[in-house]
Amino acid sequence: MTPRSRISPLDVVWKTCDAVPECLGVAHEPYGRCLAHLTPAEADGLLRGLTPGQPLDLRGTLLSEDLLTRVLDAVERRVGRARFDRAVFTGPARFGEVVFTGDATFGHARFDRLASFYGARFLRNVSFREARFLREFSLHDARVCGHAAFDHVTVRGDALFGGARFGTPSAGGTANVSFQRAQFHGFAAFDAAVFHGDACFRGARFHRAVSFRGSDCGASAEFQGARFEGAAYLGPMRIVRRLSLAGVRACAPLHLDTGGCRVVLRSAAVLGRLSARLSDAEVDLRDATLAGPAAVTRRSGRLRVTSLDGLDAGALTLTGADLRACGLGGVRRPEGLRLRECVFAAPPGGLGLRLGWPPVRWWSRRRVIADEHLWRGWPAQGADEHAAGPAGERAPDPVRLAVLYERLGPGVDDARVAADFAFGAMEMRRLGSPSGRARLLLSVYWLACGYGLRAGRALGWLTLVAALAAGAVWAAGARPAGKPAVQRARVAVVRPAVSVSRPAHGLGG
Repeated sequence: MTPRSRISPLDVVWKTCDAVPECLGVAHEPYGRCLAHLTPAEADGLLRGLTPGQPLDLRGTLLSEDLLTRVLDAVERRVGRARFDRAVFTGPARFGEVVFTGDATFGHARFDRLASFYGARFLRNVSFREARFLREFSLHDARVCGHAAFDHVTVRGDALFGGARFGTPSAGGTANVSFQRAQFHGFAAFDAAVFHGDACFRGARFHRAVSFRGSDCGASAEFQGARFEGAAYLGPMRIVRRLSLAGVRACAPLHLDTGGCRVVLRSAAVLGRLSARLSDAEVDLRDATLAGPAAVTRRSGRLRVTSLDGLDAGALTLTGADLRACGLGGVRRPEGLRLRECVFAAPPGGLGLRLGWPPVRWWSRRRVIADEHLWRGWPAQGADEHAAGPAGERAPDPVRLAVLYERLGPGVDDARVAADFAFGAMEMRRLGSPSGRARLLLSVYWLACGYGLRAGRALGWLTLVAALAAGAVWAAGARPAGKPAVQRARVAVVRPAVSVSRPAHGLGG
């Protein structure tokens, strides 16, 4: 039983054809039958009464290629209010260059062959809800001035929307396009398409490749819950507000190339390669799963990463990303991160006074992750006023921060940043150790040479010790000033030898 035969005439809201009980075609008076069941003379009389711009009501009608051509020629390819709901096009449906001056509806229509709307003009709204296209569907170079609805459509062949324009700039971006839960079994091309309003693809499924190269979206492009079974090329494209890929599942490579907007990849699952080239953008990777190689690269401007909490990525390379306000403690596999030319937070400069030991603390300009920045309570850096600070699954503590620094270190390309991360790991280990011998030894190690990473500090201590030793030697060998040295003459006393038998002459007894 075909889907058409399962629909009862009682399920439709128009008067159906009396020729066949199963026919859903709208009845034309005074015949009581649809256009497909009129005699040739009756059909010719009905068509001769049509004028350009006149409304057409062919709901539920079985339309062959010849009959559709005769209808469009009768109105000189200019139609007013067009109703083709539940119509069945048995042959190629060629609506090329047709102008629809009123609303056009093709809800639940079935196109058994090619459906071509190449260069068609819809001056108002158009709806293809739950329409089925068994072959190719082309809206190439078409113009839709109002809303366009393609919800729940099924396209078995290729879907061609290249160069199509939806909405008008004068409408202020209020005309939207919706492809919710659409099924594209063939190649889907939206190259150079222009969406002046929102473009919604929530829950859409692309069984083969899809391309948005050179497209333009004046508001937001929404792909929440979409599924890409083939390669997806979302760009280069311009998006003004937001590109949402939350909850998508990509089984093949996913390429993103956009800028000037927010890019949301929350809870996305990308099984193939992820390549994102962004400029002046914000990216959110919270709870995302990246099974294949992934790269997020700053093309130009600023690339700010807002969240990586719950990210599960085996190999993710962040190039030129601003991580000053992005916590890394929630990343499930930090050793899988490759940080290239990234911007990190820094301690506040200058001296600091506190009640603990040492009472005076000076801060070096080392790189720190946002989690340590948050734990120390330093002022936020790199975040907008409305944006919250880094928030992980658990509050950061020194022990976890030390392990995090160690796991992030091998993925840093800059030797200075890697040294700062090693310093941060030792610093967190010192601050996280309980008071006792271990903390005392780490404190001495920190004070003496900065955990072996601050050669200047060790050189300073060595210089100080050498100066003190030289001062001591100098003090020991120095004389008091103003006192001349007194030399004592040595007088040699010569005592003549006295003989017992002959006393010396000139000596008294």
